[in-house]
Amino acid sequence: MIKLKTPVIYIFFIVVLSITGLAKSYASDLAFFDQGFGDFSEELKIAKEEGKSGVFIFFEMDECPFCHRMKTTILNQPEVISFYKKHFKIFIVNIDGDVEMTDFQGKVMTQKQFSFEQQRVRATPVFAFFDLSGKRVVKYTGPTSTVEEFLMLGEFMLSGEYKNSSFTRYKRARRKAARDS
Repeated sequence: MIKLKTPVIYIFFIVVLSITGLAKSYASDLAFFDQGFGDFSEELKIAKEEGKSGVFIFFEMDECPFCHRMKTTILNQPEVISFYKKHFKIFIVNIDGDVEMTDFQGKVMTQKQFSFEQQRVRATPVFAFFDLSGKRVVKYTGPTSTVEEFLMLGEFMLSGEYKNSSFTRYKRARRKAARDS
């Protein structure tokens, strides 16, 4: 009888720990992303009212290992959450999603249509920054390597350097300046 209780208790603890880990991952997702109503035209108005610099959209798909890595190693970091929440309204769009939404111009479509037809997202993750008129000004495809690189991507948009340079050149110049100082 003792032998039977030990495996049951062991399994119970594994299940509890697994659920706790999933809850922490889910909670960190919720901490980074804003809760929206699926209407980006309304979210633009809110962003303006709140004094944000724009809207940031994380395009993902469920089976994407790079999206998962970004959520569990970069987007859940306090400095990332703080920086992005200060400057942007932040949303997630599933590129395979059939959920109905409204784009920045007020047109109703699915997340999949918004991703493929309007934003031309073909691979994930994709990070897109939109100015307060709803115009996409920065699009970056693929995961960032570090928290610092992801923060730099946000700074690239905020500084307006996207008008003059690619993100790759911007990173290289920033890293060179840091080495030289």
